[in-house]
Amino acid sequence: MELYQKLPTELLLRFYNEIVKNIEKGVLSKNMYYELGLIISVASRRGICLEKPSDFNEVVNQDILNKFRCGSVDCELHSA
Repeated sequence: MELYQKLPTELLLRFYNEIVKNIEKGVLSKNMYYELGLIISVASRRGICLEKPSDFNEVVNQDILNKFRCGSVDCELHSA
């Protein structure tokens, strides 16, 4: 999450849009929703509301996402 916090807002938003577009095309898997969750969290702290994909809550385990936000998840979980 630290990486996203360091990005300028415009680049953060472009990155979000690119990930969403590539998930929709099937280039990236829905496991990338965890990355979207981190980006959405950083954007929210900046006062920007980003839309979650409609099936976001079905795909993402909220407990794991919260651990990502806190930086307490092993790399193995992230790559699963």
